[in-house]
Amino acid sequence: MNYADLFRVTLPETALEIAALLVLVVDLVFMRKAALRTRASVAALLGVVGCISALWLMPGNAMFSIDGTANTALLVTGGWVAAAQVGILVLTGLTLVFLVDAGFTRHVGEYVAIVLMSATGGLIIAGAQDLLVIFVGLELLSLGLYVITAFAKQSGRGAEAAMKYYLFGGMSAAFLLFGFSYLYGLTGSTNLHQVVLGSIASVGSGSPLFYVALVLVAAGLGFKVAAVPFHLWAPDAYEGAPAPAAAFIASVSKVASFALLIGIGMAILHPFGDVRVRVVRMVVFHIGPSPKWFGLAAPWSLLLAVLAAASMTVGNLAALAQISVRRLLAYSAIAHAGYMLLALAYLSSRGAAAILYYILTYGLTTIAAFGVVGVVERATGTDRLDGFLGLNKRNPLLAGVLLVLFLSLAGIPPLVGFWAKFNLFAAVLRVGAGVWPFTLVALAVAFSAVSLYYYLQVLKRAYVMPAADETPIRVHPVTMITLLLIAAAVVVLGCLPDLLQNWIASF
Repeated sequence: MNYADLFRVTLPETALEIAALLVLVVDLVFMRKAALRTRASVAALLGVVGCISALWLMPGNAMFSIDGTANTALLVTGGWVAAAQVGILVLTGLTLVFLVDAGFTRHVGEYVAIVLMSATGGLIIAGAQDLLVIFVGLELLSLGLYVITAFAKQSGRGAEAAMKYYLFGGMSAAFLLFGFSYLYGLTGSTNLHQVVLGSIASVGSGSPLFYVALVLVAAGLGFKVAAVPFHLWAPDAYEGAPAPAAAFIASVSKVASFALLIGIGMAILHPFGDVRVRVVRMVVFHIGPSPKWFGLAAPWSLLLAVLAAASMTVGNLAALAQISVRRLLAYSAIAHAGYMLLALAYLSSRGAAAILYYILTYGLTTIAAFGVVGVVERATGTDRLDGFLGLNKRNPLLAGVLLVLFLSLAGIPPLVGFWAKFNLFAAVLRVGAGVWPFTLVALAVAFSAVSLYYYLQVLKRAYVMPAADETPIRVHPVTMITLLLIAAAVVVLGCLPDLLQNWIASF
């Protein structure tokens, strides 16, 4: 192993870790007696600088591994992996900005350090090509999420949510590690491509242990993306965590987890290495009899399709009954995970780009949505629907941002959420032939229409129903500017969808 090359690949992660240590030193040594808002601003600024430094240190666009081949690599970068890592860093920086006026903790340095270390885990799993590296990256990401969920010490809901999140997370980690151990026992390797090649032989021999391993891995990864029936932690975590922490959980962790799932899917699609390194026969997924040459795709596709259908159904229907906007966004996230799992079930190289487009735009929109919820919550003392009554009169700019964000999440043109769904569903129909892909896409479109109802329930209170209190809601200038910039990006990327598509394709 060439450790110099390994260090080169992990320069962005190294920059984040150095930034995390720097934030702790500055806050604990130099800023401890300063005002809380000043400390929060300095910690957030240092965290954002760390993210920018990591972006600057990103390796080149060419696919690269520590030994030059994808078949034996621990980590790779370039291609769609680099696009996902850039998204993780940008979204992390945006979540840190909302710390400026959050005021949920006095330990702002520790909070920013944990967020940066958790983002480091996200970067690792985005490019991981080894089962052990995947597990280490997932746990580094997850442990930070458990901690920031409970970071508001005065909140009983936060402590309860963190405990549930931790217990479910520990169970899912056990499932995942048990599944990985079976895969290692069956294939004799922890490298992702070698595991896929060995699994093909296991499918051909009819080994029952392989199917047990597949279910265990699907359960472990299903927890990370809050797919039904592994979603029970999400509503409590979204409701109990501080707003910036909930934004991080809803965006950065989802981008990292789906980047991992794309990597697994691409390894199955191209078992001999990355498509840029070596051109191989294109094999697509089918629900039903597995292809003679490539039997692994069918059971994996079937599992993902079942999870997708369940997530779309439960997520959208449960969101209809919510009176907490945080829980509404949680069930909405479950539904959106279902849409992306559908595209993973029928994955292609173009479909991977569509999933990446979807998760990046969804993450951007969700961060701003939690930013608005956090502002309203601090002003009204609640995140319930009634807290948004008369928001248009209390702060027209904030209500306008909310309007753009929720209509985009519902998939209304010309906002970016429409193009994200259009590209995703088109990618599924382009790959999948037969009644099942068409039925699942039709189900996804129908539930997208259902989602418009619960998003409009929030907007109805913001614009139509009268306010019980018309006292203006004041927003910190940094927070307001960030929210307006994100809303503008949602509009611009919707009107000019090629901007993001071409950027993803440039990697």
